[in-house]
Amino acid sequence: MKILIATGNAHKLSEIRDILSDSRVELLGANDLGLSLEVEENGSTFAENAALKARAFFDAARLPVLADDSGLEVPALNNAPGVYSARYAGEHANYARNNAYLLEQMRGLTGEERKARFVCTVCFKTEEKEWFFTGITEGYILDRLQGEQGFGYDPLFYVPELGRTYAQLSSDEKNRISHRGKALKKFKIFLQEYLKKIDINEKSS
Repeated sequence: MKILIATGNAHKLSEIRDILSDSRVELLGANDLGLSLEVEENGSTFAENAALKARAFFDAARLPVLADDSGLEVPALNNAPGVYSARYAGEHANYARNNAYLLEQMRGLTGEERKARFVCTVCFKTEEKEWFFTGITEGYILDRLQGEQGFGYDPLFYVPELGRTYAQLSSDEKNRISHRGKALKKFKIFLQEYLKKIDINEKSS
């Protein structure tokens, strides 16, 4: 079975492929099919944005699609940046600008006020249906960058039980505890059952 990963983000694609590497499917990136889609992510939730991407890529490729939307929520900032995480510092923001802007918005906040969570919702779309899976990891926002790994807000997101930021973890360590890893693990369990049903249907037909 072929599944198209609906992202142009190389870091995200690599993470998804690593987490699903032992699944009995062929994971294709947009570049593998020569696709270059700009999907307007104007949903108000991560699930809505994931579905928008899944539908657009499915319409273009007519293959089962796995799309995700994820972001950082800081309760003290009314859950900002939320669905605007990738463009928190403006439409053409990069990782460095987003991190700097987040630190500026959180200046003066201390202790529990610096609590945050990463949220990821995955949408799996086939011709018949859409399914959703969500993962959440709780942590805190530091007042300075720490670590060289990962991407986005990873150098600021501190995970208390590990005593390190996302950016100080190896890819394997991060995939085990990350919001995306948790969402995709739920998807993997679903996928195993989904593939079994396909096998049974094919044998009985």
